[in-house]
Amino acid sequence: MKILIVNGCNLNLLGTREPEIYGSKTLSDIEAEIMQKCEALGCECGFFQSNCEGAITGKLHEARLSADGVILNAGAFTHYSYAIRDAIAAISIPVIEVHMSNIYAREEFRHKSVLSEVCKGVICGFGSEGYLMAAEYLINNSKGAGNERN
Repeated sequence: MKILIVNGCNLNLLGTREPEIYGSKTLSDIEAEIMQKCEALGCECGFFQSNCEGAITGKLHEARLSADGVILNAGAFTHYSYAIRDAIAAISIPVIEVHMSNIYAREEFRHKSVLSEVCKGVICGFGSEGYLMAAEYLINNSKGAGNERN
C-alpha cells in the first residue's frame, strides 16, 4: 500500500507560522512522524507540498495511478478551491481531509470546506496527530476502499 500526503499553501512555514495555532513542529518533523508510522504499519508513503493550486490538482491526478489513498491538508485552498474539489471527485482513491487546527473554532470563513463532501472523511483539531489518524485509517481500511462519502 502507498499513501500520498499532500500539503497546501503556507504549510511549508510550519514551526514558525502562528505556533500558538499550529505548534512548533516543522513540516519535516511531521513528515518524519508519518513516515515512521507508515513503515511500522507496512505502508509506503510519499510527500508533496505546494503553494500553487494547479500543482496540487496535478498531483492528485497523478495519485490516482500511483497511490492507494491521499491525506490532504489543502490549507486555505480548503475554503474556495473548486479545482482541487473537482480533482478529488475525479479520482477513485480515498482522500482524507486533515486540518491541524479546529477550523470550526476559528474565523467564520474557515468553517466551510468545499472539499469535505468529496472526501472520505475529515479530521481537524488534533494537530499533527491528525495525519497519523488519517494514515492509520487508510491502512486499516485499504481493501475495497473507494472515495465513498458515507
